[in-house]
Amino acid sequence: MNDLFKHFFIGFSALMPLVNPPGSALEFLGIVGYQSDESYKSLARKIAISTVCFFVVGGLLGSYILEFFGISLEILQVGGGIVVAAMGWSLLNQQGSTKVEQSDDLKITSSQKKNISWESGVFYPLTFPVTAGPGGLAVMLTLSAQARGGSISDRLLAYAGLMLAVVILGILVYVCYAYAPKIAKRISPSTVRGILRIIAFILLCIGVQIAWNGLQHLLIGVLTSVAHR
Repeated sequence: MNDLFKHFFIGFSALMPLVNPPGSALEFLGIVGYQSDESYKSLARKIAISTVCFFVVGGLLGSYILEFFGISLEILQVGGGIVVAAMGWSLLNQQGSTKVEQSDDLKITSSQKKNISWESGVFYPLTFPVTAGPGGLAVMLTLSAQARGGSISDRLLAYAGLMLAVVILGILVYVCYAYAPKIAKRISPSTVRGILRIIAFILLCIGVQIAWNGLQHLLIGVLTSVAHR
């Protein structure tokens, strides 16, 4: 049970600043413009489900993707840990923005908004990259690969913890997107930045820990092979 909560906390802490539901909700509101309350809720529900599926598929297929490209768990831990730590560092030093990534493709004018059917744009751009970007997918691949160690029961608990974190994030995405206009009126950008700074520091520490775990195993392997010569 401890492994369940451990991987839930790690997964939630790593993905939360990248998904950033309150900040993403403000960007979502800016893209879709004025809609009825029912339209906001309908879009929010579909985006939340799409986001959960995006991360779940990435997590479940992560190990097979690594095997296909011949990448070991230790190398992924080092590389993925560095990426996660770099994201945390970037968030800590971010100035004036509450969103990790903004693509030029998302700069849609008011005249373009009228011609877009947002029901058909649920996955792109509203799920990817507005809500779940490449950074989040990289983190999910790293965490799911790291959960492969131990016994079968340990793996099941680890994956269950990660999936629980993804589901909770999906619920937060739905709430924030469904009530995006009200959030825009009540929450200040400085408050969002303050919360993200704290989570970003945790993300930085998680990245360093993941990289160190992989580096330890690589060093042990090198020292063992040298000792046997």
